[in-house]
Amino acid sequence: MPPAPAAHPPTSPRLVGDLVVWLLVLAELLTFGILFAAFAFARLREPGLFAAGQATLDLSTGAANTVLLVSASWCVARSVHAVRRGRSAQGARWLLGALACGCGFLVLKSLEYVHKWREGIDVAENTFYLLYVMLTGFHFLHAAVGCIIFAVLWAPTRRGAYGPQQCHALETGAVFWHMVDLLWMVLFPLVYVLR
Repeated sequence: MPPAPAAHPPTSPRLVGDLVVWLLVLAELLTFGILFAAFAFARLREPGLFAAGQATLDLSTGAANTVLLVSASWCVARSVHAVRRGRSAQGARWLLGALACGCGFLVLKSLEYVHKWREGIDVAENTFYLLYVMLTGFHFLHAAVGCIIFAVLWAPTRRGAYGPQQCHALETGAVFWHMVDLLWMVLFPLVYVLR
């Protein structure tokens, strides 16, 4: 007697999110990789200058920003999880939490930039500050785009546009934000911590 057919055919594993965003992630990781290598190489050439520059950075603000970014990643992951379970309202609340954490990062980082500017420090100061602003500024722009993505996804999530069978857009936004978080996990120790 042949086995009974399965109620649901097995699904093959799939890459979550849009393929285009994954290509963007790869391109961004490569770009940041080059900037990280430039920072490390420049630090080897001018260790005293980089040590003095790093001493002016507020480690506690960098750590708070790390907590905000990781919290945003956790919230967006919970949002995707809730939507996959058919709980759109809950997913929208988690997405709002991700947006709040992302905006918190942007505010803290902006305050850090304003503080440096008031101290008279700019990109023309020296190699350290040039690379610091390039790395953190480029990352800041990515975090701002991530927040815009969260804001755009919130209303459709709240009204139930995404669900267990269709949460592709939400997954794509989550993939982008996780890249932002991953980049900070390299940027924070490289720029703020390692001496």
